[in-house]
Amino acid sequence: MATSLGSNTYNRQNWEDADFPILCQTCLGENPYIRMTKEKYGKECKICARPFTVFRWCPGVRMRFKKTEVCQTCSKLKNVCQTCLLDLEYGLPIQVRDAGLSFKDDMPKSDVNKEYYTQNMEREISNSDGTRPVGMLGKATSTSDMLLKLARTTPYYKRNRPHICSFWVKGECKRGEECPYRHEKPTDPDDPLADQNIKDRYYGINDPVADKLLKRASTMPRLDPPEDKTITTLYVGGLGDTITETDLRNHFYQFGEIRTITVVQRQQCAFIQFATRQAAEVAAEKSFNKLIVNGRRLNVKWGSSSSSSCCRRRGLSQLLQPTPQRSSSRGEHRPATPAWYCPAPTPR
Repeated sequence: MATSLGSNTYNRQNWEDADFPILCQTCLGENPYIRMTKEKYGKECKICARPFTVFRWCPGVRMRFKKTEVCQTCSKLKNVCQTCLLDLEYGLPIQVRDAGLSFKDDMPKSDVNKEYYTQNMEREISNSDGTRPVGMLGKATSTSDMLLKLARTTPYYKRNRPHICSFWVKGECKRGEECPYRHEKPTDPDDPLADQNIKDRYYGINDPVADKLLKRASTMPRLDPPEDKTITTLYVGGLGDTITETDLRNHFYQFGEIRTITVVQRQQCAFIQFATRQAAEVAAEKSFNKLIVNGRRLNVKWGSSSSSSCCRRRGLSQLLQPTPQRSSSRGEHRPATPAWYCPAPTPR
């Protein structure tokens, strides 16, 4: 039975009509003159099941056509791309981002609660300026070192390649080079990455890609502070000939008061001693595996309060190495005289 015009209008109140999709740089492609097809209410959102505007485009040459999978409301709730459902800021799965920010989103999954939650969030989105995410993600104030290390800084266009040709795998493809699919050996079907679900990725549960990234993050080197709380000195290695004490001071002064900076040019290292242990811990956390000064990547480790004096003595001991001397008249050896030795004047 056909529905009346009034009920049809009421049902369409929550349908989405957008002019341009929310996409990441990878899904959009490298072609600046891309063409898109737009279909109003083309399909239902795979998360909230509401009709939305579907966009379809080809991101580049020899790439497969892509389309939007979720509506813009669900995309804004999680700050993700409408196609790949990866975070727009870091390019990481939602599960990895939530683990890095140390918060758990309580978005409901049942139909009734999800619709009520979505309506409230739509009202919050309409009242916001659109520059910041809403909900729990909008309340996150600080980032994480793990996210900065795992984040993808450049687009990964290889993800837009066509799927593997099933006919070629069976040896029956007759298109040759005209085949729009890839002629490659498929991956192992038992590989966890071969089983990915769009809802699991959106809700941040049982995502094989996220599990792989979290395992990689757990094996990353860390700089644990020493147990001795009196140690407030950091060792900085690999200075080279261009980095001076002023360059080090300009970087480390932001973390707290610096007591001394000892630069040992012969060893190309330096020791920065902070006035407090808290400042030293913050400097070590913010600089480990991330410190680049004058184009050089420096190595940061924990030192000790007596490390600078030991290094200076080590450099001085190389200067005080005795040099053997040979007599010019008889060719006999004389006792070694230190290079720094200065004889006393002969009395007259």
